[in-house]
Amino acid sequence: MVGTLAACGSSDGGQGSGDSKTVTLVSHDSWAASKDVIAAFEKQSGYKVDVLKDGDAGQAVNKAILTKDNPQGDVFFGVDNTLLSRALDNGLFQPYEAKGSDRIKAEYRVDQDKRRVTPIDTGDICVNYDKKYFADHKLQPPRTFDDLVKPQYKNLLVTENASSSSPGLGFLLGTAAKYGDGGWEGYWKKLKANGVKVVDGWEQAYNEEFSGSAGGKKAKGDRPLVVSYASSPPAEVVFADPKPSTAPTGVADGTCFRQVEYAGLLSDAKNPKGGKAFLDFLLTRRFQEDMPMNMFVYPVREGAQVPPEFVKYGPQAKDPETMDPAKIADHRDQWVKSWTSLVLK
Repeated sequence: MVGTLAACGSSDGGQGSGDSKTVTLVSHDSWAASKDVIAAFEKQSGYKVDVLKDGDAGQAVNKAILTKDNPQGDVFFGVDNTLLSRALDNGLFQPYEAKGSDRIKAEYRVDQDKRRVTPIDTGDICVNYDKKYFADHKLQPPRTFDDLVKPQYKNLLVTENASSSSPGLGFLLGTAAKYGDGGWEGYWKKLKANGVKVVDGWEQAYNEEFSGSAGGKKAKGDRPLVVSYASSPPAEVVFADPKPSTAPTGVADGTCFRQVEYAGLLSDAKNPKGGKAFLDFLLTRRFQEDMPMNMFVYPVREGAQVPPEFVKYGPQAKDPETMDPAKIADHRDQWVKSWTSLVLK
């Protein structure tokens, strides 16, 4: 997810080698995995892993579609449920049922007839709040979408552009799921009137504008509410030195939208055998249990354990907004167009 707070992974910057001993992963910038976990795959499989990071999720998906006839790699990781139909409709992936697919929790499975993508992780896009700001101002933090349009929260929220950012789009879809086709635009009119600020992407919103993050404090960010992830508070604890006893940020749990990320074997992959082996690896218990502390997402494999920091500081939303991928496919582009006209103009 775009919500990782530091670039934990390394990239050899490969360009989709045709070498059958190399498997090239194309991903968004937030891909990260422990070196020993990747090394174990390389030793077991005989393939060297080359990682090509290609911007945020929306940018990476669009570039992969543009280069699908001569792909940059073998496997693409990081297309989520908000953009999945765009990738599938453009023939980005070839069918492959990864080993371990039967261990994926049923609620995350999609495309069961063609098996073009494999669910890898999940997380919740939610409004985060700066605990210190609200304590200092003796103000209760917002909990729901409805709260965000109340006068006491005027000029406090920053979100990302829904046309260029995965969490920004997820937040828009959350409001569409909450208020319906006939109500979400009216909600955004109220949000705009209440001073919502829109920036291009998560990095700017969270690490520059948001007063509650470590980066935002350094940048003197002045917005105590930001669209981020339910897993952002544990990340603030993990990366802090010294580590605080409680997370400095909280989650408005009535503002969440469930995101699922997928990986797939790229059409015309130069090393499909290596790509299949890597997709199998992404579903192993070892990789699934390595993800949370690297990419701050939840595993989709049944029985995979999450670290105590997640349980304590970043539990999954109990009742997030969700939307059928088919409905997202039917409405996403028009909703984004309407949102752009309504909020940015």
